[in-house]
Amino acid sequence: MYKTFAYTNHTVLPEALEKWTVPLMQRLLPRHLDLIYLVNHMYLERLRLKYPGDDERIMRMSIIEEGGDKRIRMAYLAIVCSHTVNGVAALHSELLKATLFKDFHELYPGKIQNKTNGVTPRRWIYCCNKQLSDLISEQLGESAADWINDMNILQSLASYSKVPEFVEKFAAVKREKKKALQKWVKQHTGIDIPLDSLYDIQVKRIHEYKRQLMNIVYVIHRYMTIKDTPAAERAAKFVPRVTMIGGKAAPGYYTAKIIIELISAVSRVVNSDPEIGDLLKVVFLPNYNVSSAEIIIPAAELSQHISTAGTEASGTSNMKFVMNGGLIIGTMDGANVEISEECGVENMFIFGMDVPQVTEAKRKMHEGDRSYVGSRLARVYDAIRSGRFGGNTEAFTNLINNLCNGGDQYLVSHDWYSYMECQDKVD
Repeated sequence: MYKTFAYTNHTVLPEALEKWTVPLMQRLLPRHLDLIYLVNHMYLERLRLKYPGDDERIMRMSIIEEGGDKRIRMAYLAIVCSHTVNGVAALHSELLKATLFKDFHELYPGKIQNKTNGVTPRRWIYCCNKQLSDLISEQLGESAADWINDMNILQSLASYSKVPEFVEKFAAVKREKKKALQKWVKQHTGIDIPLDSLYDIQVKRIHEYKRQLMNIVYVIHRYMTIKDTPAAERAAKFVPRVTMIGGKAAPGYYTAKIIIELISAVSRVVNSDPEIGDLLKVVFLPNYNVSSAEIIIPAAELSQHISTAGTEASGTSNMKFVMNGGLIIGTMDGANVEISEECGVENMFIFGMDVPQVTEAKRKMHEGDRSYVGSRLARVYDAIRSGRFGGNTEAFTNLINNLCNGGDQYLVSHDWYSYMECQDKVD
């Protein structure tokens, strides 16, 4: 019964673990439901032997969730019926043991293991960035087939990082990829973005825990700071930057769609401001998919992976960006941890709270602490509430008020100052 399947978990968010109603299963898959009840019966018998008299634990761990509408906890079914449960990054796997699946870790010690996710260099270097692939092969004197199948070979590239000829060739490849993205953005959005700017990109699902909201709030701060600076001093003080955010929201995810609307509203104001010119552009990249990713990722110079610590399972797009010479700004979350071990944390822009600090900050927030919104962040929030960026001001105001009144579940405001200082280092 336990020797056929392994279960790979991809989230620590309880709301993302599916629960199917018993009436639905009864109507569509009655034989499957019979088998699930049989599995649960045998499993609960084992639990009663292991934890005699502990009815609360047994109910908590049951595959069937009792209540108004009985539901099947699909993740629990997968755990019980699998020989191994895999987390997809070291931090994620430890969090599964300590939080989400703590009861199961105690019941099945050793069953939860780590198998860090990966991405294929065949698609994410060789296919989408042939120029970089050719440069690597030329520099190493190896065929692409050799280093694609053994990426440890790439470690020897480090010795060329101070060789001007190689660095110039590498920069030329990046510039060509930026030209391709510049053309794509014009075709798909109508926005002209300057080539000689830092291409700052965050592409992934739109979700509160991935904190696209933190990104656009910083963009507003940057915009307002540029506006505050005398025109004659701006060019010397600010690195020109194009901030691009892309991704899809789940159909019913209202807050995610409001965040997309806010990004679009800010984009319209910033991009049409003649005082700003090419110092700052903001683009929402539409219809993000694998085909567009193959153009977007090789062009990135800065890649944002800024999830609240303890929420991102792996986030493998960070690997794709690093493979193409993009630098990460991010938290110590998901596979950022393993990437830092490979490339050195000194080659990343790391900010924000770690998991224990997140837990403590949430405790204080729920007890009424509101000290985390300082004057600079409050100024940005006030600008959004005032309607400065147009759009759905009422919805934007509700979004911001929730952050300020104890509903900042993913600690956007708490981590924002650390993020802002890290962005200064990026410049």
